[in-house]
Amino acid sequence: MTEAMKAGTDTIAALQAELARLSARVAALEAASAPRATRLAAPPAPAPGPEPLSEELVLVIGAAIAAFLGKRAHIRQIQLVDGASWAHAGRVSIQASHAPVHNR
Repeated sequence: MTEAMKAGTDTIAALQAELARLSARVAALEAASAPRATRLAAPPAPAPGPEPLSEELVLVIGAAIAAFLGKRAHIRQIQLVDGASWAHAGRVSIQASHAPVHNR
């Protein structure tokens, strides 16, 4: 056997040993992270929905709409929104009220 063939055989053996060591390490890491992966893969519990509005509250909202419009209105849907939506609508209204200045 020539020197080049012996060096090539030694290199292949070293690469195979390194590959076996890395495979064992990857298997150990996968085994350690398996419980965490199953926890993350589980679907989250559904968030509790908002409680339904009472009939009295719907009547009060209807009366307020009738007072504002001056006539009775049919309520089809009532949707609760968070405070961020109101704040955003207020900012949009204020910014839309400013007339842009065009310098020509």
